[in-house]
Amino acid sequence: MSPARDAIFAGIRRSLKRGPLGPQQQAELRARVAAHRRNLIPARATTLDHPAQVDLFVAMAEEVQATVARVPSPAAIPEAVARYLAAENLPAELAMAPDPSLDSIPWETRPLLRIRRGRAEAGDAVSLTPCVAAVAETGTLMLASGARTPTTLNFLPDTHIVVAYADQAVASYEDGWDRLRAAADSGSPLPRTVNFVTGPSRTGDIEQRIVLGAHGPRRLHILVVENRQDAEDGEASG
Repeated sequence: MSPARDAIFAGIRRSLKRGPLGPQQQAELRARVAAHRRNLIPARATTLDHPAQVDLFVAMAEEVQATVARVPSPAAIPEAVARYLAAENLPAELAMAPDPSLDSIPWETRPLLRIRRGRAEAGDAVSLTPCVAAVAETGTLMLASGARTPTTLNFLPDTHIVVAYADQAVASYEDGWDRLRAAADSGSPLPRTVNFVTGPSRTGDIEQRIVLGAHGPRRLHILVVENRQDAEDGEASG
């Protein structure tokens, strides 16, 4: 443990007027953390089969002013992105996460799209990222930080496009954490930051009127991809 962290914990103990915990209490706390005990989870999503959970995610996301386009495969993503940008009168330019999950998308089919991979800069109008999970219960996206998924892409540009595969839909937040832990067990590092994003940024602090874009993107557009492989790939493999 670093000296800075030791100093922080020492300050907390002083405020609580106690010293370090004994061995038994430490063991109990470690067991509690390791158990990942779930809180009460609403049945709204947990009682549905997976296709219905995907439908619920879409409905809940649209209810909080996100827009959603359902596409059949990665091959359809470039066309869907270009169509959305044109409809919103946005530049055909993307700041895109340098994440391997986006490598299979055939961006060359839309050569007029200008794509820069990396973190968002001040002049970027549109970003595109993957997600960890799509939570059906609330229409929420689970986004993790890292070198491949810079957090600036989630908040700096006015328009955020997220690629969410249908198999990433989960019933609850707890299911999303399970996916993240499973990835860590497989060797992926745990992210420093996890963001839960429900719809575009908004606030009601100003005269109790809803204002979009106060703390992040004004637009959140979600591409729900039904299959990870193209139909042609599936036929070839079959």
